[in-house]
Amino acid sequence: MKQKIHFTKMHGAGNDYIYVDTSLYIIKDPSVAARAWSDRHKGIGSDGLVLIGKSPMPEADFTMRIFNADGSEAMMCGNASRCIGKYLYEKGLTDNTTIRLLTLSGIKLLFLHIVDGIVESVTVDMGEPMFENHQQFIPSSNGLLQGNFVSMGNPHYVIFTDDVNTVEVMGKELENHPAFPERANIEFAEMRPDGIRVRVWERGSGITMACGTGACATAVAACKTGRSGRKNRIVMDGGTLDIEWREADNHVYLSGPAEIAFEGEIELPE
Repeated sequence: MKQKIHFTKMHGAGNDYIYVDTSLYIIKDPSVAARAWSDRHKGIGSDGLVLIGKSPMPEADFTMRIFNADGSEAMMCGNASRCIGKYLYEKGLTDNTTIRLLTLSGIKLLFLHIVDGIVESVTVDMGEPMFENHQQFIPSSNGLLQGNFVSMGNPHYVIFTDDVNTVEVMGKELENHPAFPERANIEFAEMRPDGIRVRVWERGSGITMACGTGACATAVAACKTGRSGRKNRIVMDGGTLDIEWREADNHVYLSGPAEIAFEGEIELPE
């Protein structure tokens, strides 16, 4: 008989993942599980799989590993981090309102905003953005594109445009462009009076409703190129995220909602 795994489906602004507590279950091959369970027709349906664990070091409280829908492992996810904060607090795994989360991009601080025992939103200290050849021109099937390369623990290429829907045509090509040997997350962003409208193609998952690190990368790129200040509203397909790139510590802070969609059991794939 195949082992059954209890999961929680959660989303942050529509960016949805399957969450499993690895203190209760051992997932020997997360890549296989991510591909099988993320299938929106034959599985649970998600942008990927998130494994929550106990930290092996005293500097952190818990760990996060995240696997995209194609089975590849990601370094960091802002939306998933916020959901982990809600998961840990509301399931009674911690009573701390500040949580130190160990990721492949280092330790991230989660600040929980709680109302009547419910985590309404979470702010994540995403750390400092990194730049390498910040403004890059790359050839594509749509001509020479000018974008902004920003790393938020994972690589992003942000293109400012007046048609964010171009991501549907160009996303896959740009994700796998030779300019990005480790592939990249792709954002098409439009400056609007009510905020920055962004559509995103996530490395390993395709078009998603939202991307936390992508929202951060876009806000940083907008500020660095003089298009905006240090505080921005990022309007994505699944909702709005608030980003602040603080001058005091050069860290980027991501704030937004986290929601539980449903829970259930599923068999561990062979």
